Order: sequence, then structure tokens, then C-alpha cells
Amino acid sequence: MSSTTTEHSTAATDRSTARRADRRTAPGGVSAGLLVLRLGLGVVFLAHGAQKVFEAGLDGTAASFAAMGVPFAEILGPVVALLELVGGALLILGLATRAIALALAVDMIVAALLVHLAAGFFAADGGYELTLVLATGALALVLAGPGRFALDVVFGRR
Repeated sequence: MSSTTTEHSTAATDRSTARRADRRTAPGGVSAGLLVLRLGLGVVFLAHGAQKVFEAGLDGTAASFAAMGVPFAEILGPVVALLELVGGALLILGLATRAIALALAVDMIVAALLVHLAAGFFAADGGYELTLVLATGALALVLAGPGRFALDVVFGRR
């Protein structure tokens, strides 16, 4: 076999491999993955926000934050409760995704540092496990965006 034939064969194989890789990471697949991430995070944040707003109430959430040693609890308690409730719904819809995801990531990082870090890793012991997962998922959305199955795309935001 000549070197030209070998080079042509190698190039054809490389192109074929690249096409297979492109199919595995097709934009629809990536967008579907981002949709799954948005839905999962959105439901968890929405549920935690609803718990703070509708079960504990804004005053009760502020009191709970104060008992945990959160500074400015009377302000941050209601802000966090509403951020998680509304932010969770917005993640589900894929609306203002990057901004909301950034705010929620900061929320979880602060919660981990102020409240959960001293309890160790596992959430069952009050540790930072859940806040870590939620923060990293939210940061992934900040970096990757909402995907094409989102209202951000409908309204021309990416």
C-alpha cells in the first residue's frame, strides 16, 4: 500500500470516528441533558422554597436562620425562601437560567459554609452533601446555559 493510500484511509477513518462522536454528543442530546438537569434542580429548589414560604412562613424561616447563626436572618431568610421558590420555577421553565442558577449556586455555597460544613459531609447528619450537589449543578447551568429546550431560547436569551 502506498503512503498516499494509507494517509487517505487514515483520514477517512478519523472522519468516521469524528462523525460517530458527534452523534453521541449531538446538540439535541446535550440540550436534553440540560433539560433533565434544569428539571431536577428546579424541582428540588422549588420544593425547598415552598417549604420555607408555605410551611415555615417567612417569619419562621427568618427565625430558623437566626437560630442557625445566619447573619441578617430577618432579611436573608425571606430572600432565600423566595429565591428558591421562584428560582426553582424559573429553572424548570428555563427562563433567566444563567442568572437564577448563579444566585442559587451562591445560596448553596453560603448555606454550606455557614450552616452545613461543621456537620461533615453527609446530608443525613446535617452535612454539606446536598448543598454541594445543588451548587455544582447550578454552576453547570451557569457555564452551559439552559439548552435549546428552554424559554430563554424562545425569548432569544442564551
